[in-house]
Amino acid sequence: MKNKIRLDQYDQSHYSRGRSGMVVLLWWFVQGTLFRFSLHPMYSWRNMLLRLFGASIGRGVKVRPTARFTYPWKVAIGDHSWIGDHVELYSLDRIEIGEHCVISQQSYICTGTHNIRDPRFGLVTRPVRIGDGAWVASGAFVYPGVTIGPMAVVAARSTVIRNVPANEVHAGSPAQYLQDRFAPVNPSEPRKEVLV
Repeated sequence: MKNKIRLDQYDQSHYSRGRSGMVVLLWWFVQGTLFRFSLHPMYSWRNMLLRLFGASIGRGVKVRPTARFTYPWKVAIGDHSWIGDHVELYSLDRIEIGEHCVISQQSYICTGTHNIRDPRFGLVTRPVRIGDGAWVASGAFVYPGVTIGPMAVVAARSTVIRNVPANEVHAGSPAQYLQDRFAPVNPSEPRKEVLV
């Protein structure tokens, strides 16, 4: 093999966390204590802590205490969206979540990866955008740079490596088109229940 990985030469000096090391450490402390051990219904308290550290949090947002934010100042969440238990927002880059979205438990929204052809394993970051009304179901993994369109659905345990267009349901690993979420309404046909 011609090339070798040289992790001893890893360098991310080009990357900015967006705040000083002291602020990062303070956030990690607050997240591991005041945020993590707050009572379940204390959504306003957790929203206040996130805003205090620079997150843009809309009205009526519900974030569970076990959700984790790497850098909250790189996160925006629209009105009335829900962030479930053990959701990981790995916000090395921007994460934008629209209004009325659901990010279900144990989902991982990832904005950072590495260049596999770089012997020094260089850090690569890309923003993730999730449109209004979208649902990322339980245990899904959303890859850096992905956009999930408005009203789209990512099924449980899916791995999303490409954009998901508006109103489409994608499932699998890697996630692929399954069906439209909302079909045109035909009054003569009963509405079908669809589970993902």
